[in-house]
Amino acid sequence: MPVLDLGFSPCPNDTFIFDALVNHKIDTKGYTFNLHLEDVQTLNEWALQGKLPISKISYGVWPLVKNNYHLLNAGGALGKGVGPLLIYKQDPSREHGKPNADTMTVAIPGVNTTAHLLFSLAFPNVKNKQFLVFNEIEDAVLSGKVDAGVIIHENRFTYAQKGLSKWVDLGTYFEATFNAPIPLGGIIMRNDLPIQEVQLIDSLIKESVEYAFKNSYDTLPEFVKCHSQEMSEQVMRQHIDLYVNDFSIDMGVDGKKAIQQLEKVWSNLNA
Repeated sequence: MPVLDLGFSPCPNDTFIFDALVNHKIDTKGYTFNLHLEDVQTLNEWALQGKLPISKISYGVWPLVKNNYHLLNAGGALGKGVGPLLIYKQDPSREHGKPNADTMTVAIPGVNTTAHLLFSLAFPNVKNKQFLVFNEIEDAVLSGKVDAGVIIHENRFTYAQKGLSKWVDLGTYFEATFNAPIPLGGIIMRNDLPIQEVQLIDSLIKESVEYAFKNSYDTLPEFVKCHSQEMSEQVMRQHIDLYVNDFSIDMGVDGKKAIQQLEKVWSNLNA
């Protein structure tokens, strides 16, 4: 029985997508999977090392690994209104309550993340950056360790409750600039694997997403709940609604064009 190492995040969008596949709720054609549930920056770093045969990554790291991996059509996160947010803590002593856009220190969830790429597109002059795990960023802003932070995942739904304010929706900035959906993360397979296997796994992930939409939405699977870091079910559902959509079944032509556009942004910023 073939066994493949598979890496994705413990966030509800990924566990929702992969539940049927890894827990054999669909016919996996004899495949089983060794799971590696890690934050996306860890997965990005592993992809740079070629560590896992199948992995979720940020599209921000795709230009650096594309020579060694195939990008799958299914399982990714693209869409509109799904981008990272730049947040800050209001300070009456500052103009408009915001930090200085050029001199501020900003927390970002990983150097190779799409969030970093989108932030750099909107704020090219910012040099003072601290790279933290995504769930540490709200507290870093609240404590004054940094002036602002780029948040992703479930933190989109909690920052306001903690007294933080939105400065810029970085996804909306990308959408408005390029008239394209935002490519956040995708699924890759190493190109030393047989192409027939790559195509089969891609089709199984697609089937897993379709199964989730059909059978698992009204009652969230235990696999989603047990990895959700004590999120409320309402936040889990918001998370899934935001990041799992038709692009997760198949990125299609529009998704591929958006990824190509993001690659151009990466090239310009790294020229």
